Amino acid sequence: MRKRNDGYHDLETVFYPIPLQDVIEVIRSGHDMQFTTSGLAIDGAPENNLCMKAYTLLKQRFNLPPIQLHLHKVIPSGAGLGGGSANAALTLQLLNNKLNLGLSTERLLDLALQLGSDCPFFIINKPCYATGRGEILETIDLSRLRGYKLVLVNPGIHVSTAMAFSMIKPSQPEKPVREIVAQPVNTWKQELVNDFEEAVVSTHPVIGQIRQTLYDSGAVYAAMSGSGSTVYGLFEQMPDARFDEKYFVRRFELD
Repeated sequence: MRKRNDGYHDLETVFYPIPLQDVIEVIRSGHDMQFTTSGLAIDGAPENNLCMKAYTLLKQRFNLPPIQLHLHKVIPSGAGLGGGSANAALTLQLLNNKLNLGLSTERLLDLALQLGSDCPFFIINKPCYATGRGEILETIDLSRLRGYKLVLVNPGIHVSTAMAFSMIKPSQPEKPVREIVAQPVNTWKQELVNDFEEAVVSTHPVIGQIRQTLYDSGAVYAAMSGSGSTVYGLFEQMPDARFDEKYFVRRFELD
């Protein structure tokens, strides 16, 4: 990762879709545009929500009819899981399909990028090697993860992406991430590093403690997801690790 002249950072990362979703519903309405939410609390004004920004972006280009847009929030905010970005991408896709806008995948990718650097990935929604701001995407084969057990642990800490970027110490990896993830998973611990982790853990030590608990429970690899605060562990067998009952914990088998 390195700082660019335009204020962004050049990233090298891998995006991987997991079976954890918020729920978005689009209903034609005879009234004005309505945006409602349920589930986990969402901070900020409704117009700043990425679902609404996606609607507004299309409204500037099409004569959209009144709709009711409802978001049921399951994924914690500020968790490094891309929940908001995924919602923005899905809103574009839902409106395109439901309102017959005729947007191609390429056009959807372009619009998604205007909403956030990682939004285009959720249009593709397949394992991707990402460079640039995160928008230059190349699908990759991560079938080696099939059968691994994934444990997500979020301690309820909201990590500001802007804060995480401001604290990071950019570095050039000795080996490209794409090469590392092509290796057996049991080699990742020695080479695959999240550059955000050191800075975020220094501010929120509990994140490092969760990572160590995952390793102590038998994780083949464990790390912070994105800019945090979620930590994930990959296991050959589902562990019986215990965490604070206030934490958001999810367990999946990858296929």
